[in-house]
Amino acid sequence: MIPAREVYAAMDGPILVMLAALIPVGGSLRTSGASDTLAHWLAEVGAGLPGWGALLLVLAVAMAVTPFLNNAATVLVVAPIAASFARSLGYRPEAFLMAVAIGAGCDVLTPIGHQCNTLVIGPGGYRFADYPRLGLPLSLPVLLVSVPALIVVWPLH
Repeated sequence: MIPAREVYAAMDGPILVMLAALIPVGGSLRTSGASDTLAHWLAEVGAGLPGWGALLLVLAVAMAVTPFLNNAATVLVVAPIAASFARSLGYRPEAFLMAVAIGAGCDVLTPIGHQCNTLVIGPGGYRFADYPRLGLPLSLPVLLVSVPALIVVWPLH
């Protein structure tokens, strides 16, 4: 067991502050109208897609946004967009909301998207370039397995 003192000493203070500061970014995107703009864009793009394609789009968007915000802020921003997107296409929102949760939680492309990635970059001796190099091959199975599983567990209609 690692003593708590060593754990706290290994944590990078600026990283923790950055994670805390990113959460209000999600709220500002909602209040500024940027979330509505994204929902409108998704509705235009997803209108011609089958249900599985629309679900894949939401999952991919969540995975794409997470490296720039973090997983908690991504859920705050993308979940309302995904729910309104699903309703505008005539689908139940549950699978779309779970796609957001999976996409936000499975960010392995950068050390920024998930706090666990951020916390291990320094102590593990990783470089920023290690994450996309190893994370992209890991992201593809997430996309391929999640969409059918979501449709089975949470039917779209």
